[in-house]
Amino acid sequence: MNLSIVDPNAFQPLSPQEFDELDDILDDLRTRFDETPQWEFCEGVMAALICCRQPIDQEDYFEVLLGLGLPEGATFSSEAQSARFMALWTRRWQEVAHALDAEVEQLDDEATYQPEVMDVRGAVASLSSEERAAMADEALPSFAQVWALGFMYAVENWPDEWALPRDKEAAQWIDEALQSIVAMTEDDADEPTLSVFSEDGPPSVSTQRLDAFGAAIWAVYDLRQLWRQIGPRIETVRKAETPGRNDPCHCGSGKKYKKCHGAT
Repeated sequence: MNLSIVDPNAFQPLSPQEFDELDDILDDLRTRFDETPQWEFCEGVMAALICCRQPIDQEDYFEVLLGLGLPEGATFSSEAQSARFMALWTRRWQEVAHALDAEVEQLDDEATYQPEVMDVRGAVASLSSEERAAMADEALPSFAQVWALGFMYAVENWPDEWALPRDKEAAQWIDEALQSIVAMTEDDADEPTLSVFSEDGPPSVSTQRLDAFGAAIWAVYDLRQLWRQIGPRIETVRKAETPGRNDPCHCGSGKKYKKCHGAT
């Protein structure tokens, strides 16, 4: 299936219950392959794969992301589980690609790409004091940090597809867009002032972090459009060096080139 061609009528957006299904499948894979990432990380990888210069083979990126196909990698529990994961993955892929190709002017537009990210710190802040105390020593990721780490993981694993173009202006735009996403891989060290998913929830995200998240979303749009305008890499075709007329022929006949293949 060519996931780069999106038919908006061929998919339905994933529901919260279906995202839960993806989480459950990844949890199950993790029992057999402990390096299986969380969905938020997968979401970031998917966005980068959709944006990069040319399509990556699905078998290749699932090997890198989930270890599928590796001797010590992840394995689905059944063909049904594999088929369900692939069906949900494909629908989410098409949903993200469709959103990134939409003409939007504001991030609150319903058509805008909305990464499936978690506010872990907000969830912990909502727990009882006893539950929070039990997690006091755990390092909690910042809002959308895992998503950004997934995005940059894909960039680092396919460097040829993210090598800056020769055009200086385009290279600067791409580099600045990537830096906006790199900024989200850093910890939110500013004072939390708001709750992302609840109007009356405890503050867990800084205003600066939310602004940086918005910049990262626009950066994904820029990367999608810039690479599509630049187009796939063109492999350089190098002509084999032609022997001199009096050199030995390359075929190994022992004759001079002009008396052998050069005669034709």
